[in-house]
Amino acid sequence: MSNKNVYVLNHPLKGEYLKNLRDKNTFSEVFRRQTRRLGLMLALEATRDLETQSESFETPICETQEEVVSGRIGVVPILRAGIGLVDPFLEFLPQAEVHFLGMYRNEETHQPEHYYNKLPKDNPVEVAYVIDPMLATGGSAVATIDILKEWGVKQIKFVGLIGAPEGVKAVHDKYPDIDVHLAALDEKLNEKAYITPGLGDAGDRIFNT
Repeated sequence: MSNKNVYVLNHPLKGEYLKNLRDKNTFSEVFRRQTRRLGLMLALEATRDLETQSESFETPICETQEEVVSGRIGVVPILRAGIGLVDPFLEFLPQAEVHFLGMYRNEETHQPEHYYNKLPKDNPVEVAYVIDPMLATGGSAVATIDILKEWGVKQIKFVGLIGAPEGVKAVHDKYPDIDVHLAALDEKLNEKAYITPGLGDAGDRIFNT
């Protein structure tokens, strides 16, 4: 698999956070905390190339200028697990719009089932970050990107905690221009289409269900 447009977080702190996420004995409170920490790191990396514009203002001393983010930005969590990564993005992008898309995986076919979409009929955001802790088969990610492309979004990125090569390939087979940001790229999918070594069901562990 080509690593083009795949960005795996490179930071000495991530191993400790990933260890706690993967450990089956980790309580939901700790799991949520580590999800947030990795989410903050990923949000910073994924937003490095946002366009900016110069804005004038006054300090207590004089008038000056700074480069600030321009354009409309959308954060698109795939329900339900994607909710766990919303706050880290809003920490840095409080002006971003949040648009929820509901998908769940059919456990027999391993294909995504779409059940919720409240996107406006027009006026798309300029940049959209699709967020979901897991990129397993890639089905939900591709289906979400399909919807955002149809809406008219020009720049789309996927951001997740852990991905499988099969999921990255599925995204890039259809959308080779999509950047994929992950904290870890794992070995493979198992026979049940779960990421291995993975961390189990992220939604269940975030929400303690």
